[in-house]
Amino acid sequence: MAWSIIIADNTERDTSSSAGTTTSRPTVEGEVRARLAAELGGVRGSLETAFPLVVFTVVFVATDEVRPSVIWAMAAAVAAYGLRLAQRSQTRYVRHGLVGIVVAAALASFTGRAETAFLPGIVQNGVWALVLGGSVVVRWPVAGFVIGEVLGDRMGWRDDPAIVRLSNRLTLVLLAPMVIRLAVQLPLYVADEVLWLGVSRVVLGWPLHAGTLALVGLILVRGNTPLRREDADADASRRSSAAQRRQ
Repeated sequence: MAWSIIIADNTERDTSSSAGTTTSRPTVEGEVRARLAAELGGVRGSLETAFPLVVFTVVFVATDEVRPSVIWAMAAAVAAYGLRLAQRSQTRYVRHGLVGIVVAAALASFTGRAETAFLPGIVQNGVWALVLGGSVVVRWPVAGFVIGEVLGDRMGWRDDPAIVRLSNRLTLVLLAPMVIRLAVQLPLYVADEVLWLGVSRVVLGWPLHAGTLALVGLILVRGNTPLRREDADADASRRSSAAQRRQ
């Protein structure tokens, strides 16, 4: 059968009349929300990514020197990574911060300009904005590949117009934070506003992630497509039988 996103109640439940029990089943929408949440990261992941550049900003504002700012930022990134290792917890986002500050420190040290430390992040947002926006224009929205992965059919989603439309909406929601960051940070970079660039790293980090997830949730909250294909087939059969009985 063709997979489609069903607009119905906000949870999918399997009710057994003989046993009189109700159990929750995983749904496509729930899994998509979980995948996107994992990609965006939580509060700690967002803060860990921004933390080294925040330290860089504070030290630069206090000293007006690039070199000590770079040293303290690198130390902060290494300390955050070491803490994650000591806790034996996920290092994905703190590694992003570590790699990002290495590139940022190299640029700032080479140019002698503190604002260039923020350039990699601005470029990254620009690239993602082009990728996400371009994918919608050519009708291959990036979110569709997430849905395809959840469904176990990476390309089959393209055959369902409803899923293509849903993927377009989700991709546009993911695009919005990239555009907002560019609109705020690019003028600050051009104006050499190091302090406000540092502030924007925090303000436009987790709060934007949280807003993005909220919008994704609003789009998906009423969908309850079963995650397993056999569940979807069974649901389609039950709906068909119910329609015949009503007739």
